Amino acid sequence: MNSLPVPDWLKKLVGQNKAALRSAVALRAETSIRGHALHTVCHAAKCPNRGECFNCGDATFMILGERCTRGCRFCAVDRLPPLPPDPDEPQRVADAVKEWGIRYAVLTMPTRDDLPDGGATHFARVLQRIHTTTPDVKLEPLISDLGGNETALHTVLDARPDVLAHNVETVCALYDRVRIGADYTRTLTLLENSKKYAPDILTKSGFMVGLGETPAQITQLFKDLRAAGVDLLTIGQYLAPSKNHYPVVRYPQPEEYQAWEREALSLGFKGVASGPLVRSSYRAGALYRQAIQ
Repeated sequence: MNSLPVPDWLKKLVGQNKAALRSAVALRAETSIRGHALHTVCHAAKCPNRGECFNCGDATFMILGERCTRGCRFCAVDRLPPLPPDPDEPQRVADAVKEWGIRYAVLTMPTRDDLPDGGATHFARVLQRIHTTTPDVKLEPLISDLGGNETALHTVLDARPDVLAHNVETVCALYDRVRIGADYTRTLTLLENSKKYAPDILTKSGFMVGLGETPAQITQLFKDLRAAGVDLLTIGQYLAPSKNHYPVVRYPQPEEYQAWEREALSLGFKGVASGPLVRSSYRAGALYRQAIQ
């Protein structure tokens, strides 16, 4: 399939965010990340919002390395043999959260099918260490499907995050082409089990548009997520990391994102962030506050 040209209005938005990376605040953030030997999904996934978020003092830490055991066709994270969990990582992340003065921390992970619990125990240690170092920080772990291991999910929830996030990424009909090794039902079950086990912890999911989904499929996705008890939702444009990744099929117009937000809110979501450059961790703290209000 031939690559679809990026519309000028979207190029302008991406360019504005890249320019923001040159600010003094963003450069300090980059220095801190390197100083603590940390990984961020902002870098690994080539997020277009990196400049804006760094200037707001936000970043999404990537726990358990930058190597994934799966090969989803939309993702920029490398599919390589992963390294063992780093026992010093929980303290380094906690130190960075304290140094930045972060009040709402998002932490994500690659899929670690090589570990018996999918990495849940290590992830929980990171959350616990942050709680100990800076008790007032709100925490949002954005986890993999943990191989469908419900006990592993409980391990993460027992660390008492404020939000449990897991992305559905795309509509059910596109899973076999876009999400290699993932399962639509397994994703919904994880989100549903999270709400059953810890009903006071908000659940969150996100998906991309522009991969070939239909309006009816998007509406069904909304309904499936609400049936699983999902509280918070993000919707953003898929941008192919390279020519070797899944191609962009369409670039929806900005007004379409507004319509999806209205539709999702009408179905009972407590908070929705919808826009071309919205990503799962984009302004996560603001979305959380919207929900609890």
